[in-house]
Parts: sequence; C-alpha cells; structure tokens
Amino acid sequence: MDTIIKDMNPVLQMLILMTVFSLIPLVFCCMTSFLRFVIVFSMLKTAMGTQQVPPSIVIIGLAMILTFYTMGGTFQKMYEMGSVPYHKNRNIVEAINEGSKPLKEFMMKQTRESDLAFFIEAAKGAPPKSPDEITVWQVAPAFIISELKTSFEIGFIIFVPFIVLDLVVANILLALGMFMLSPTIISLPFKLLIFIAVDGWALIVQGLVTSYN
Repeated sequence: MDTIIKDMNPVLQMLILMTVFSLIPLVFCCMTSFLRFVIVFSMLKTAMGTQQVPPSIVIIGLAMILTFYTMGGTFQKMYEMGSVPYHKNRNIVEAINEGSKPLKEFMMKQTRESDLAFFIEAAKGAPPKSPDEITVWQVAPAFIISELKTSFEIGFIIFVPFIVLDLVVANILLALGMFMLSPTIISLPFKLLIFIAVDGWALIVQGLVTSYN
C-alpha cells in the first residue's frame, strides 16, 4: 500500500487533495467537538423559548470558537504530522493519511465502544488487532452517534428546569382563570431572570469545554 501511495501520479494526488478540501466543512461539522456545541446551544434556545434570540449565526460562531479552543492541540498535531511526509517526499496522500491520525485519536476518545464495535463489524472485514488498524471512516459514524446521544442527554438536563417553570406558570394561570393568556409569555421573563441569576451561559460553556478535557 505504501508503494502505491509513493508512486501515485502527482495529478491524481492533486485531485485527491481537492476532494479533501471540499470535505473540510463536513469534517469540521461532524468529526469535531462542533457537533456537540451547536446541538446543545440550539436545544438551549428552544428550551428557553426565545425563538430567534440569540441568532443562529451567533450560536454557530460561538460553537466554532469553542471548537478551535478545545481542539487547538489536535489541529496542531494534524498539521505537524501531515507536514513531515509532505516536505519529505511531496506526497499529498501520505500527508493526509498521517495528518488524520490525531483526529481519529480524538474521535476514539469520545466514542462509545458499542457504537465503534457495530461499525467495525458492519464493515465485514478482518477484526482489527490494534486501534491503529481502525480507519478514520470506521470511527467517524460511531463518533457522530455517540456525540448525538451525549448532546441529547445534556439537552434533556437543560430542558427539565424550563419545563418545570412552564408547568408552574400554567397551573397558576389556570387557577386564576386566565385561560386565554399564553403561559409562555408569562414564563419567559422568569426563565431569563433565573438563567441570568445562575450565570447560565458560563455554566453551560464551561461544562461543555471541560467535557473534552
């Protein structure tokens, strides 16, 4: 395999590089910590019932900044490991292969063993004897499923206190006979007040960042 990579036509290598560049947005959104950040922040906005506040662009921007913060070391390792074979033999494919190893290592740390085992078995190949034999494309779907589950678990915990507050306000309005008044209109200021009082944004961001350490 190494011989094939070294002898690959430079034009074909450039084509592979262009294909990889086109996949960078997909890799960033689905194979990094960005996935967990953006889902949790979106569920938080839904739980609070603020609709368009904060705007989606702010949530995406915050998720991107936190992604670079939590994965700065991984991105640095990817660059260093990928640049060595490229400067040595000018082989783009080998550089991509080496540079993807830190990303695979990061994903494996956040992936549940049951999810990873399923996709390895689904590949119907020889069972890997070591983690080095597992490909990044076997780890990626398992990582996405694991991150989705973790994100929804965090989202559930965030939703509960807001739902309790909605129920309390709804029962009070019902007891007062205010059937036509929407409970969400009354509960929204109280949600914002409680969220500000406990410094909610800082708590959630700190919890998400430390979950990757």
